[in-house]
Amino acid sequence: MPKQKLGIREILAHNLKENRQKCGYTQEKLAEAAGISANYLSMVEISKKFPTPEMLDRLAKALNIETIQLFDASATPEGALLHLEKSIIYNIKQVVEDTVRETMEEYMNKWKSSYEASEQKHKSPKQRK
Repeated sequence: MPKQKLGIREILAHNLKENRQKCGYTQEKLAEAAGISANYLSMVEISKKFPTPEMLDRLAKALNIETIQLFDASATPEGALLHLEKSIIYNIKQVVEDTVRETMEEYMNKWKSSYEASEQKHKSPKQRK
């Protein structure tokens, strides 16, 4: 099943609910602190409504966070998985690159030693000194 990308509404909904729960607020308590209706907050938390910039600022202030934190995609489970996936891919790439480089250096050193030994064998006793 292909990964479903989250839209801005879903990211906001997730982060708003997550931060509300971290603060120990009910929807009613957060709505009151932000000066909006609990019903409207509920609709935002299920991605049915999208608040105005002013309302976003009031929600963030009530949650004691920066407004931008409401849109942090890495704070969602999907965002965290994507970040982890990218990190794993990067680390695998680094390991492969390092291994290839080390293997090539080892091969070149062996080849050079073998070549030099072969050259020494083919030199006359005078040339060896």
